[in-house]
Formats: sequence, C-alpha cells, structure tokens
Amino acid sequence: MTVGAALVLVIGLTANAQGATGQFRHTPENGEDFAVGDPADGECHLLIDGALRADNGTDTPATFYQGDCESAVVGEPLQPGTARSFEAGTVPRSVTFG
Repeated sequence: MTVGAALVLVIGLTANAQGATGQFRHTPENGEDFAVGDPADGECHLLIDGALRADNGTDTPATFYQGDCESAVVGEPLQPGTARSFEAGTVPRSVTFG
C-alpha cells in the first residue's frame, strides 16, 4: 500500500453538517502518524492500517470498531482530550464521532 493510499478514508455522508472541532490523531501498525481535522458527526473513518494508539483532540467522544463502523465496538468511547493505546488488545479499524 502506498503512503497516499494509507491516508484515512472517509465513507458515508451525513445530512447533519455538525461535527467535532479539533484534531483526531492515530498511529497505525505501519508506524506513520495520521490526523483528521474537524470530523463530521456520524461519518465512518476507516483506519487503513488500524490504530495502535489514538489521541482524541476533538470536543466529541470517538467510538472505535473492529472492522467497518457496522462491526463490534472496541472498548469504551475515547473521551475528548484523552488518548489510548490499543497495542495490548484489539486494534480498531474504524472510528466515528458524536
């Protein structure tokens, strides 16, 4: 997979234009850092290489999933202003906000 293809993909659209304010960062299994700025509520953000670590710099909780955003939830939502390591457990592959 190329670096360009490893960017976080966004799928789905919401009718609600509201969203989180701030930046969500994650470090995938390949070691590169990625960020999403001001993510819209309810949109599914695929974490292409998973997230070994996540930092929720937004003002909205982030919910992680094992696969796409229709799959099982990984842990409790990550509250605004907090970070979490997933190295010792299930590595999430997608995230939603709101």
